[in-house]
Amino acid sequence: MAQQYGGHVEPGGRAISRSVDVGGRTVEIRKLSVGPMDNNAYVLADTASGHALLIDAANDAGRLLEEVDGLALDAIVTTHGHRDHWQALAEVADATGAPAWLHPADADMVPRAADRALEDGGEVRFGETAVRLVHTPGHTRGSTCLLLGDAHLFSGDTLFPGGPGNTFGSSEAFARIMESLEQRIFGTLPDETWVYPGHGDDTTLGAERPHLDEWQARGW
Repeated sequence: MAQQYGGHVEPGGRAISRSVDVGGRTVEIRKLSVGPMDNNAYVLADTASGHALLIDAANDAGRLLEEVDGLALDAIVTTHGHRDHWQALAEVADATGAPAWLHPADADMVPRAADRALEDGGEVRFGETAVRLVHTPGHTRGSTCLLLGDAHLFSGDTLFPGGPGNTFGSSEAFARIMESLEQRIFGTLPDETWVYPGHGDDTTLGAERPHLDEWQARGW
């Protein structure tokens, strides 16, 4: 049984879960931390149909397969191409038959070829539910966030509590990630949007919005 949802998971610990309403359908969101870099993996399940989506098969394929056991896994989305976010991808995809999704700009970073291409404004469906894709380059060229309903954002390594993801000293990449955040995330979504990042605890856009100018001034 999953623990009560609070946005925090321990590395290697049990999953936490919450149920949210998306257009009149109930979606269960399960969050767990896998691997030595405390990567968050998320299982989204359309509870009425039993169909599901996995976000970032980062590590520990056995644990991820346990989480999707009994569900019809329709897709595995990799938010970006860094190694710590896909180490269990091939094993989970092979075991479940679920297609792997990745933005083409990061294709050369992931040895397991994608079956489907993430496209800005597109959708990935699971059962009768879907997430909308928001391309947010900066951390990598292909970094993509997933929006569930109106207010649940799975941000990969694009946004964390306290700022944007690492741009590795590149002023050009930092400008790109800030433009992505300001125009495609903070510029279009409300403060109550809950943010589920690729590592660590959750946050909301309302908690982070007042700090945008600080991040720009900080420059990383």
